[in-house]
Amino acid sequence: MNFSFKSSNAYSLIAVVLTTGLTVAWVADLGVHSGSWPLRIGLLGVAIALAAIAVGSLAWRTSRSERSVQRYIRRICELDPHQLANNDVRPELLPSLRRNCSWDDVFNRLRDHLLSHGDRLMEAENARTAAEVRARRLATEQQQMNEILTGLADPVVAIDQFDELTFANPSACEVLGLDTANTEQRAIKKLLQCETLVGMLTETRRRKGPAQRVSEAKVDLPSGDSCWYEATVRTIGANSETTEEQNDAPQGAVAMLRNISVQKAMQQRHAEFVSAVSHEMKTPLAGIKAYVELLVDGEAEDAETQEEFLDVINGQADRLQRLIDNLLNIARIEAGVVQVDKQAQSLNELLEETFSVVQPSAETKNIKLERDLSPMYLGVLVDRDMLMQSAINLLSNAIKYTPDGGTVTLRSRTDGEGVMFEVQDTGVGLDQEDSEKVFQKFYRVKKDKNMAAGTGLGLPVAKHITEDVHGGALRVKSEPGKGSTFQISLPLASELS
Repeated sequence: MNFSFKSSNAYSLIAVVLTTGLTVAWVADLGVHSGSWPLRIGLLGVAIALAAIAVGSLAWRTSRSERSVQRYIRRICELDPHQLANNDVRPELLPSLRRNCSWDDVFNRLRDHLLSHGDRLMEAENARTAAEVRARRLATEQQQMNEILTGLADPVVAIDQFDELTFANPSACEVLGLDTANTEQRAIKKLLQCETLVGMLTETRRRKGPAQRVSEAKVDLPSGDSCWYEATVRTIGANSETTEEQNDAPQGAVAMLRNISVQKAMQQRHAEFVSAVSHEMKTPLAGIKAYVELLVDGEAEDAETQEEFLDVINGQADRLQRLIDNLLNIARIEAGVVQVDKQAQSLNELLEETFSVVQPSAETKNIKLERDLSPMYLGVLVDRDMLMQSAINLLSNAIKYTPDGGTVTLRSRTDGEGVMFEVQDTGVGLDQEDSEKVFQKFYRVKKDKNMAAGTGLGLPVAKHITEDVHGGALRVKSEPGKGSTFQISLPLASELS
């Protein structure tokens, strides 16, 4: 910064020069008119003394001025910018200067210069503070985002523009078997074994601009099992507001997986259910149609043959009706819309009635049907018709799969804090796998299919009635060749009231 000002030193120097010149001239003039050299020398000494006095006065004034200026400048530098900005600075804050000091203009410019630097410094300080706040906020947001992604149960995987893994949360590492600690091998094709997911990530990343794909992928777990996931893959590093040049820039992709194994299993069971229903309905319908065609073609000429054909048609129609009724019962129970009329009942009386209903079927197969009912009163709060249906299904199932001459026993007794009744037979029995699947809809033991006709819905209906409607439990104990025991446990009526 350049300053232009009139210095007091210049005026003092001019005064010294003029004083010395006049003294010398005066002495010279005296020398011309007077011949006394001592007088001339004395006058010269006086002139030199006067010049020394002038020079000393000048030096003293200059030194005092410099010290005052130094104090003033040092104090200005020590003042706060807010104090400098105040034109009415208190006298005690700054050293005093002579009035009309030639340095006033310099000091004003210096103060303005310091104020401008102070303003810029204040702006820089405010900008730094704002940047620190933004940086802390971004760091907090990044930490929260990492914690959120890390805590997600759904796997999340991200790749960069080079198809290399950049992020995988713990769930993804566990499900997909990723090794994020390996910093040398980051190519997604070599880290990830699921080709479907790899293809979705790489294809989505290569698309220009924002893109998203949703597809299903079967993932083989490190444990050897497999799960179905719905993969949502989208590009990262691009948005809808980017320019065409920015959209052409390299970008990555991120995939989020949602486990849909349960939905897939439900879809499969639904498909199997529809297929089984179609198959079960097809058999009686085919029989009805065949015998109707025989009647239409006149194959039954006598009344006895016609009656035989009609009996077959009636039996197949009854079978179809039972199938439909069982399906409707299961659907109503599962949907929770079945009409339930629970009342206090005697379990033994209900079982006696059930026993009399199935006894003719046992006598037809020459099966000994026995009952071993508890002498105690076993009170239950149940829907009479529905619980009888469960008991009838269990007894009918036992009679079907017990060879001629076998025994089926209906038994009741207390069971801890509840009651229990069971159906025990001496039939063909079940192995461990069949015991676990026997309550599934339409499941029939392959080796015993030829023993009796059935829809595979009797036991599932009994289980739904027992557990979903009455809050009980239906279990089976069985050994191949030694028979089976189906046991139903129910709470006492007093506990439900």
